[in-house]
Amino acid sequence: MTLKNSSGEALQKRANDAIMPLYPHKKVALEKADGCHIYDTDGNKYLDCAAGIAVSALGHNHPSFNKGVQEQLDKGFTMCVGSFATSPKINAAELLIENCCSEQVFFCNSGAEAVEGAFKLSRAYAHYNKSEDCKEIIVFRNSFHGRTYGAVSATEKSLHQPQFGPYMSGFHFADFNDLDSVKALMSDKVCAVMVEPVQGEGGLTAGTKEFLQGLQKLCNDNEVALISDEIQTGMGRMGKLFAHAHFDYEPDIITLAKGIGGGFPVGAFMAKKKYSSVFKAGDHGTTYGGNPLATNVVYHVVSEISKPEFLERVREASTYFYAELEKLQSETGDAITALKGQGLMIGIDTKFQIKDLLGELLENGLMATQAGANTLRLTPPLTISNDDIDEAITKIKTVITSGNVPCQA
Repeated sequence: MTLKNSSGEALQKRANDAIMPLYPHKKVALEKADGCHIYDTDGNKYLDCAAGIAVSALGHNHPSFNKGVQEQLDKGFTMCVGSFATSPKINAAELLIENCCSEQVFFCNSGAEAVEGAFKLSRAYAHYNKSEDCKEIIVFRNSFHGRTYGAVSATEKSLHQPQFGPYMSGFHFADFNDLDSVKALMSDKVCAVMVEPVQGEGGLTAGTKEFLQGLQKLCNDNEVALISDEIQTGMGRMGKLFAHAHFDYEPDIITLAKGIGGGFPVGAFMAKKKYSSVFKAGDHGTTYGGNPLATNVVYHVVSEISKPEFLERVREASTYFYAELEKLQSETGDAITALKGQGLMIGIDTKFQIKDLLGELLENGLMATQAGANTLRLTPPLTISNDDIDEAITKIKTVITSGNVPCQA
């Protein structure tokens, strides 16, 4: 595939001048999308196996997402959202509650905000029910929880960015899938443990059921809140609406974003009333969170994802994708060194330099992302078909057998 990129290059130059240099701009500029494909300004077509890092759960231009936006636009969506009830907010909250162990919801704008809210809630609960000194939180190495100060303080790689310090105190790092390392950090000053069921930025490492269930028991025994960070893993990504259901454990607090809005910026954290009831008026808030437009989208997106036949199809797609990748791994010798992840959150370790591999895949019409130091991450829309999967496999095979991608040193 040879990309046409004249207008993309022009927009890239403008972007480099006008936008802060936090993301290196690709030489293509995107224009529109439909289903599992995206088109750039030069008419090139790409198979989307990134989905905005697990954001576009229903793919692009899906009728359920579009309905959620369109039916609310004419009704208004900039009302004072915190103090007044609206049907979209209540409908979305009730739908989420009906499908999991949580009993109350707070809507916000992003995953990082959901994480911040979960931290505040767990510390507030401990303050009123344990002691004023119970403020510490156990998190995990190779985790990722967001970009705000509380979230980066809980993210190990932030320690390698001292230019942003000092970070928040009170966070302790355990080893993922190692319950003993958590037990070693447990004390009467710990108010919460936060875990990703599958570590996204940590290279798509999946938690074991034994570990996650053991974590729940440990937290219950010590009256410590278990926070399940399902911002990337939740909303059908594992083949169950909530990721904790896939791994058979029950958290006290859940953080959500990405797929919950199917592409619309919205997040939420949920909790059992035992925890959420400690919040008092004014303890937390948001200007835009829970607005009728965002929550109407949540209601329609989650209504679609939660259908049994939809989730069954996600599980079928995952089984098929992994089976085809295993065949490719066998056919290509040592090119693929490991397959990781769960559901439609797929990690591929290869012998190639990851940034060069991603660039070559883009040149061949496949969008993917990096996870960890050198893992190719595939988080396609949950609506991906077997034909789309076949297309992805063909493109990956073309690239890793082309000889155009340098190997790791």
